[in-house]
Amino acid sequence: MSHTQQNNPYKVAISSMIGTAIEFYDYYIYAAAAVLVFSTQFFDKSDPTVATLLSLSTLALAFFARPLGSLLFGYFGDKIGRKKTLVASLLTMGISTIAIGLLPTYAQIGIWAPILLCIFRVGQGIGLGGEWGGAALVAVENAPANRRAWFGTFPQLGAPIGLFVANAVFFIISAIIGHEALIEWGWRIPFIASFLLVAVGLWMRLSLHESHVFEAAKKAGKTKGDPISGVLKNHWQQILQGTLMMTTMYVLFYIMTAFAQVYSKSPVAFSDAGHQTGLGIAANTYTGFLLIGAVIFGIFVSISGVYSDRIGRRRLQLITMALLVVFGLAMPSFLVNGTPTSVLAFLVVGFTLMGFAFGPVAAILPEIFPTQVRYTGASLTYNLAAITGASVVSIVAIEINQFYGMTGVGLYLSVNAILSFIAYWFAKETKNVDLTQ
Repeated sequence: MSHTQQNNPYKVAISSMIGTAIEFYDYYIYAAAAVLVFSTQFFDKSDPTVATLLSLSTLALAFFARPLGSLLFGYFGDKIGRKKTLVASLLTMGISTIAIGLLPTYAQIGIWAPILLCIFRVGQGIGLGGEWGGAALVAVENAPANRRAWFGTFPQLGAPIGLFVANAVFFIISAIIGHEALIEWGWRIPFIASFLLVAVGLWMRLSLHESHVFEAAKKAGKTKGDPISGVLKNHWQQILQGTLMMTTMYVLFYIMTAFAQVYSKSPVAFSDAGHQTGLGIAANTYTGFLLIGAVIFGIFVSISGVYSDRIGRRRLQLITMALLVVFGLAMPSFLVNGTPTSVLAFLVVGFTLMGFAFGPVAAILPEIFPTQVRYTGASLTYNLAAITGASVVSIVAIEINQFYGMTGVGLYLSVNAILSFIAYWFAKETKNVDLTQ
């Protein structure tokens, strides 16, 4: 019996959760700063609306870089192992994040400021593109066969934990030094502090053992081929189906964390078409709401794993997507002429559904690919969905709201949920799939 077969699945799962939380923290502090800060620090401030749109557009860069990270790290993850690849992905993300915290502003170096910002944002995307798949595989491949979804929720908890810590850091810094100082220099603190988190993450990653599922595949000679050509040639249908499954999850998340945040904190105003474009809620108030939402998100990620192992992945996701269709249609009742209470209610319901949609994904995607291409296939699918579902959702939603109001934004979510429902409807149940095959 190999050493890796003696892995404690809880130790592996918690290790993957901590590493994933650090990666998502790095990713989310950028999203928070893009909404709150970067339009004034890295872009020409002469037209605030244009500066805000340019700032938000840099969010999209990482989504387009993530499939590149999937292929790069997926190749090595399927050839040399999950553990070494996870260490490399964490370093890529960490170095990029710390570098952003040290960048000179537009006022100091002009056009080079946004150029360098974009380069390191791409670095973040490449890092996260390789991170998620490896963390999911390490947790799921070391889990008992009948509890894979439950153990798979541990790396998924990295998202709500990272979201909570990122927003908590901005909330605390703003409360201590004030909003003006946060925008001027305080925003750098969360980025530079990432150094300490990355050090902890590396220590955790280096203590992991390689997955026995991968070791068995390697011993059987299954890892000799090219996983990239293998997955693209033989498993493109799973990639397409998985991408459609995941898209709505991203649309929902970025409507709540990016679009609704911009909408809530913008001054009360109306577009030329007569639709409301802002609620005038204080930025720190919305950040506080996101902290509450992150806790709810985490709770329902964990619950989703239990039910996904019990009733199956497919049935749980069909129910969730159907509820998201209804939620999209109900969006105007939460946000048109919204109050802080109704906005919080919107986030509570949204993050509850987000937990059910997101939690089982770490089991679902690895289960649809064989071991020799699992890292590449699961990572690529997850990150292609980031392009279709999240890369431009905040900008698209702002534009939709300008012309069609919150009804249009809600329909955008509902249509995506219908497409994901169809993808799950035609999917096979993977709860009892043997991962060693």
